Amino acid sequence: MSAVNEPAQAATAELDLSDEQVREYLKENGDFLQRNPDMLDHLHISHASGSAVSLVEKQVSVLRERNMEMRHRLNTLTANARDNDKLYDQTRALVLSLLDARNREQLYQHFMQSMAEDFKVEHASMILFGEPGSAGECRIESLESAKIEIGSLLRGNKPVCGVLRKEELNYLFPDAGEVGSAALMPLVKNGEIGLLAVGSSDAGKYSSSMGTLFLSHIAEVIVRLLPKLDTAD
Repeated sequence: MSAVNEPAQAATAELDLSDEQVREYLKENGDFLQRNPDMLDHLHISHASGSAVSLVEKQVSVLRERNMEMRHRLNTLTANARDNDKLYDQTRALVLSLLDARNREQLYQHFMQSMAEDFKVEHASMILFGEPGSAGECRIESLESAKIEIGSLLRGNKPVCGVLRKEELNYLFPDAGEVGSAALMPLVKNGEIGLLAVGSSDAGKYSSSMGTLFLSHIAEVIVRLLPKLDTAD
């Protein structure tokens, strides 16, 4: 009896397909289910709840999840675009205001006012390097003292964002109290001439991954205006 069944068992063994073989076949014949739509009713996938769902239901579920993900990405892109539009308008208004400044003090006042009222920045600072002690609101510090206090931030003349040391924050914002994070933009023209800085009590507000395009643009405008204002009557 067993001898009679041996050929049948051998034939059955030859017909057994591994999961990998089935996968490869379906990859090479992507229209298999289209040519055999009745198979959709025989294919079931376990749902998270434990019940079985058909392949069609599973596909609908996957498409729904992808649709939700795409909507989320679109909402994020839309929100970022809206924020960038707002930043552009604020930066444009500030640049026009800076162009109207008749002297260095007005330039400083326009910058600080815009940071507080338009950009809603908690803490802002404009420091120019020169001989300390000159009258006016604009803060003047010697370059030597700045290098002693915040030399690592000025190295490379590049923007710096993130959580800074307490001593660095105290130098940038002497009367600000608790500051969690800051963004610093050097003012450079044939050497260091000053810096701009904004700060927040939120340690995550100004992260190392944030963009500094608009702050860089403002710094470039100020760098070009300062020499003209310094020599103005």
